[in-house]
Amino acid sequence: MNFLRNLLASILGTLFAFGILFVMFVILGSLIGGAEDSVSIKKNSILELHMEDPVSDYVGNADADPFGGLFDKSQGLDEILHAIKVAKDDDNIKGISINNNYILAGMSQTQAIRNALKEFKEGGKFVYAYGDFYMQKDYYLSSVADGVYLNPVGAMDFKGLSSEVLFFKELQEKTGIKMEVIRHGKYKSAVEPFLANEMSDANRTQIKELIGSLWTSIVDDIAEGRNISPENLNIIADTLGGRTPEFAKASGLIDDILFYDQYEAKLREVAELDADKDVNYVGLKDYVKYAKKKKLKTGTDKIAVIYAQGEIIYGEGGPNVIGADIINEALIKAREDESVKAIVLRVNSPGGSALTSDIIWREVELTKEIKPVVVSMGDVAASGGYYIAVGADKIFAEPTTITGSIGVFGVVPNMTELADNIGINAEQVGTNKNSVDYSLFEPMSDSFRNRIQEGVESTYNTFLSRVAQGRNISVASADSLAQGRVWSGVDAKRLGLVDELGGLEAAINEAASMVGLSSYSIKNFPKYKSGFEKLMEDLGGSSAKAKQAFIQEEVGTEIYSILQQMKSAMDQKGVQARMPFVLNIK
Repeated sequence: MNFLRNLLASILGTLFAFGILFVMFVILGSLIGGAEDSVSIKKNSILELHMEDPVSDYVGNADADPFGGLFDKSQGLDEILHAIKVAKDDDNIKGISINNNYILAGMSQTQAIRNALKEFKEGGKFVYAYGDFYMQKDYYLSSVADGVYLNPVGAMDFKGLSSEVLFFKELQEKTGIKMEVIRHGKYKSAVEPFLANEMSDANRTQIKELIGSLWTSIVDDIAEGRNISPENLNIIADTLGGRTPEFAKASGLIDDILFYDQYEAKLREVAELDADKDVNYVGLKDYVKYAKKKKLKTGTDKIAVIYAQGEIIYGEGGPNVIGADIINEALIKAREDESVKAIVLRVNSPGGSALTSDIIWREVELTKEIKPVVVSMGDVAASGGYYIAVGADKIFAEPTTITGSIGVFGVVPNMTELADNIGINAEQVGTNKNSVDYSLFEPMSDSFRNRIQEGVESTYNTFLSRVAQGRNISVASADSLAQGRVWSGVDAKRLGLVDELGGLEAAINEAASMVGLSSYSIKNFPKYKSGFEKLMEDLGGSSAKAKQAFIQEEVGTEIYSILQQMKSAMDQKGVQARMPFVLNIK
């Protein structure tokens, strides 16, 4: 019976493997065939900006990889910005239509796309925007357009920014699973959610100032785009003066209330197209493929752009997490490449492992001894993200970048109460006085807590010294800006934590200027494993992503988010230099 069962399992496994291979060959054949039919752009086309997938700073697939991007549903910000720049000088593109109802991008990423659209307009072409409804970030993007239009039964969300922080003290008390916290920093927001049920005054103050600064940057941009004063925009937000299409038009947030066919008629008019002909749209994804072949910067000399995005972990790293292995390898390759004259490190990270942050910081120090290193900060470059940035020759941040958070902490889970409640008793035996280090099932001893506190203080002092050295200030000055406090890019510039306000392009231009380059090309690092490679790895075992998707579907997004935050805290190894809390800005 066992023989027949094993034989049947082997046959089914073989058939399954052959099935996968067959499907892959079909896909590969279609991709190769599709590659031969390159995207062509007809005359009088309109580029349709519709971003349905999440936006990452960088996707990092090799151009020659036929499976690149096939399994990963994300768009590279670098590719989007490049496509808009190519379209600016493309005679076949008459203008751009923004048709996006829910942009899955960070605030600084959205600001970067908006700035690119502003530049596109300055080239003499039009930008128009239409929405069935506008969320705040979508409206912020669309407010750069020559005309903004809303569906007659649509709605607009324009009310200012808010932030929500979850607290877990009572959850710990009810479950018996406690997070032991050791921290440095007077700002009690450092792992405050595990210590209290309410937000401290210090935390409330810093969040209010942070989102206030971000909102000011957003309002100033909208004020310029819509010719409405910031004061009036804040009155509109306070009174919800854009909540209906009629109110939005009366307040000047939009130009008109139109059905989509009426909007298309408007596009035909501004594009000088025949009224009886269809509008020839070019989708963003197709145009990205087309634009990849158009090099805007050329030259044998190169500027290397190294993307570091995601939480900082000890290990290799990947597209969504920063590891010392992959980032340091990129830094070494860039500095040893004779064609690379300067390096831009793009950082988009809330931080993570303090050890890994210092390892990367050291590699940045070694690299800048040979070639200039300029940092470009994305949506967030805080704590460990700021740590790896501070060694650069120069730092650029967007006005809406979240940065700072110079502070460290340790979090250790303890299940003593749970063990007592369910009848578990753990006994330890050791050979020496300190050989029994720590047990999940015993209260944390004073000696163990003191050792962790010693490590936290040592790491914090090291972090301060890196900041003081990198920013050319005293340790005392660095300490006054630290204590775990977070800042916007605007405030960070005022305080001297960054050098200039500007995006990735500004950082690249500065790097080129530092080595006297007028013509150069861009070389991106690192290259990640393709979706096909990762799929094959998953087939070799259990797929973590599949498990996560199943759990999220079963418990719902909100509960899953809480579970992820708890798991993240329990998975942390060593002293952490990361954002002090999950900052959910709405």
